[in-house]
Amino acid sequence: MSTLDLFADEPPMGIEPIGPQSVVLRGHALPRAAPLLAAVDGVMAQAPLRHLVTPGGFTMSVAMTNCGTLGWTSDRRGYRYSAIDPVSGQPWPAMPAVFAQLAGEAAAAAGFEGFAPDACLINQYLPGSRLSLHQDRDERDLGAPIVSVSLGMPATFLFGGLARADKTARVLLQHGDVVVWGGVDRLRHHGVLPLKDQPHPLLGGRRINLTFRKAG
Repeated sequence: MSTLDLFADEPPMGIEPIGPQSVVLRGHALPRAAPLLAAVDGVMAQAPLRHLVTPGGFTMSVAMTNCGTLGWTSDRRGYRYSAIDPVSGQPWPAMPAVFAQLAGEAAAAAGFEGFAPDACLINQYLPGSRLSLHQDRDERDLGAPIVSVSLGMPATFLFGGLARADKTARVLLQHGDVVVWGGVDRLRHHGVLPLKDQPHPLLGGRRINLTFRKAG
């Protein structure tokens, strides 16, 4: 199977607005998929995936880890960012250069120049994994955008409003798609529907999501 065969069913590159200051950059990460995945493996070797517990005592279905100066974590004490991996007691792995470069370029393509993330949350979804509607509001700098990169199995991204009860749009995300939101859309609720079992040629039954934020 050739490389062209692997991506024959991928959507064409393009910018798809989903809000006043929110876009999907279709296929934006495809040219860097191989180095991105290699870097993901490197981070996971230093800071293995784990299933976090919410303040309410529920175990998340999505497995997570972090890289960068700060890492997002959760336990019975609450949601927060920490410079130290609570599992290893060591600083989180440094953010790979390919991560930071892609995040900055994607943000600029969406109209947010100068984005320099200090935190990358790596989520691994398996069939049935989901992410409930939530807002990203644990960051100190809410003026910076959020950049979210999809790799592997497709997922349905839920994009709601500033209130949890607002109507949500359903956006199908494929391997290589990047979602960027900020400005007036920065605090919109978002989530992911339970993943269907649709194996990807490169990642099999996994979806890897990289979420870049300016947390500190």
